[in-house]
Amino acid sequence: MRVLVTGASGWVGRGLVPDLIAAGHQVVGLARSDAAAAALRRAGAEALPGSLDDLGVLHEAAASSDGVVHLAFKHDIAFSGDYAGATLADRAAIEALGEALAGTGRPLVIASGILGVLGLPPGATATERDGLAGPGERDVPLAGGRGRLDNARHTLALAGRGVRSSVVRLPPATHGAGDNGFVPAAIGFARRKGAAAYVGDGANRWPAVHRDDAARVFRLALESAPAGSVLHAVGEEGVPIREVAETFAAHLGVPAVSVTAERAGEYVGFLGGFWGIDGPAAAGITRDLLRWRPVHPGLVADLKEGHYFA
Repeated sequence: MRVLVTGASGWVGRGLVPDLIAAGHQVVGLARSDAAAAALRRAGAEALPGSLDDLGVLHEAAASSDGVVHLAFKHDIAFSGDYAGATLADRAAIEALGEALAGTGRPLVIASGILGVLGLPPGATATERDGLAGPGERDVPLAGGRGRLDNARHTLALAGRGVRSSVVRLPPATHGAGDNGFVPAAIGFARRKGAAAYVGDGANRWPAVHRDDAARVFRLALESAPAGSVLHAVGEEGVPIREVAETFAAHLGVPAVSVTAERAGEYVGFLGGFWGIDGPAAAGITRDLLRWRPVHPGLVADLKEGHYFA
């Protein structure tokens, strides 16, 4: 297949592109900089200059592809506080891709999230069947999460327009060597604060997956997921945050400390709003449907390898 990948030079994209190529696919990666384009060419992919704002470029590239994996998201503006703006840009890109693929039966796979966006009660284990209800359900606790959840639902609805659409939900701890997401951000905050914090007794859990295991879910979804599928790239259902904080502490030589939810932001910055969320997630449906099994180290084992602290 000739596959268009947005976010191809990003964190998950750097795992997906070689996986797709190894499986015999031709990859066209959207590149918003010369450095990203050069990295894609080194990986064996074709580089397509453009960004999520170039809707005409996205439409044309999708129309000439056999399938699309949409990983890109404006994390920079989301982390600056404009999460709504990031989700609006994401929606426009999904609409352009969907219009290009309508009536073709070709796949469109997008990335979405799990923690704090499905509106589940604290401690409930999220499955692939959750988060599919319409208006009037429980409010999502993560600020701006409603927009991204709506974008996922829009993608699933494209199945009714002849697109083999699917949504892959990622855990907040999608980890591995070279990670530039939530885990290294939390480590940076712990290093600067001189303490690794957890909320309350730290028994709250985050789902996790190794980046390369997650990348394989996207490739398998592209190849075979039925239209309208929701998939979970979850390797571990729930890792206690206290165990994570204590691992940070051991490597950084700082204490692990309990803090209140109100003070979490003092210790983990922008992560404070959901550092204490208890949000385990399962992937049983995904494993059975795609015959996928994670093979890489879990989060704590990965942390103990030391590369996060080098």
